[in-house]
Amino acid sequence: MKQPILGSLSPEAFLQSYWQKKPLLIRQAIPDFQSPLSADELAGLALEEEVESRIVLEQGENPWELRRGPFNESDFASLPPSHWTLLVQAVDHWVPDVHSLLDYFDFLPSWRLEDIMISYATDGGSVGPHYDHFDVFLIQAEGQRRWQVGPVYDASSPKREDTDLHILSEFEVLEDYVLEPGDMLYLPPGIGHHGAADGECMTISVGFRAPSHREILMQFTDFIADQLPESLRYSDPDQTLPEQKAEIDDQALDRLQTILKEHIEDRSMLAEWFGEMMTQPKHEQPVDEPWQSWEAFKDEAEGVDLVLNEGSRLAFRKENGSLILFADGDAYECHCANAVNLAQQLCQNSQLTSDQWHSVVDHETRGLLLDLINSGCIYPLFK
Repeated sequence: MKQPILGSLSPEAFLQSYWQKKPLLIRQAIPDFQSPLSADELAGLALEEEVESRIVLEQGENPWELRRGPFNESDFASLPPSHWTLLVQAVDHWVPDVHSLLDYFDFLPSWRLEDIMISYATDGGSVGPHYDHFDVFLIQAEGQRRWQVGPVYDASSPKREDTDLHILSEFEVLEDYVLEPGDMLYLPPGIGHHGAADGECMTISVGFRAPSHREILMQFTDFIADQLPESLRYSDPDQTLPEQKAEIDDQALDRLQTILKEHIEDRSMLAEWFGEMMTQPKHEQPVDEPWQSWEAFKDEAEGVDLVLNEGSRLAFRKENGSLILFADGDAYECHCANAVNLAQQLCQNSQLTSDQWHSVVDHETRGLLLDLINSGCIYPLFK
């Protein structure tokens, strides 16, 4: 387990006083911090087709020009000497040492984590004053970055109209900090902030999933609707003689609300949908040729550990004496004690030693493990 990242503040105190409430600066949250990758390695990721990357130039072909990757080496060679930023999304999916930084945040539900974005900026590089819809922890990796923090902004706040970026046209500075390597700034949703590089610098952004109410309503109702037969229809056996034949009366709305409540208040359906949605991977996992049987896998993987894919997401829910494991958007029901134990160990540790998975293997756990391996969620760590 990693050392706490909140300095002298306990996780309980942080959650009570700061989480989704107000910003917090922690000096040397990770003492003697060394960046897990270099600027050149970050740029190398931005050349890859499957990696999401962007470049923001304060003065490009238009103000605050946004360019999307993948890039090539000539793209970088043509950039000006200052005032541009490279942003690479989901670096934790591709670099194990970056993925291990998530262990610092085990005081929060792991299914709330989105990904780790890393940015490299030349002197003065920035993406402009803005706000996010999600919580973010900003860890300074290399060099210095000046962060100006403002009040809460929302959709009604004025934005610049000459760029594709959501940049605030009016920004009030309430706090002003210069972060050194190992320093960390926490920002709740809606808090305006503006970061600019003082010389070259790299910043690590740990972001959290926060689906909008619109997404929740649309996706959950779609999930329910996909499972309902066409034979279920609006009905009104209690219909009385209408006063006006075209009026939609209160009784009609009562019937509709009853239909909605019947389906929306089903907590088991809600849990299944929410677990699948919150574990959807940001990128499809690469899958090797699947093993055709447990025996074939066991013969080849005898004595090796099983590791959670860096891009995978897990969660679980206990219900009616069993456990549902959510893995990369799929649900797996675990009924026997061995399967429940294995699922919880994998969620907690992201790795199963050879002894751990051998000790719990029975008919149900064999099927669960083989499904997770063949889907790319976990992989054998061959030496």
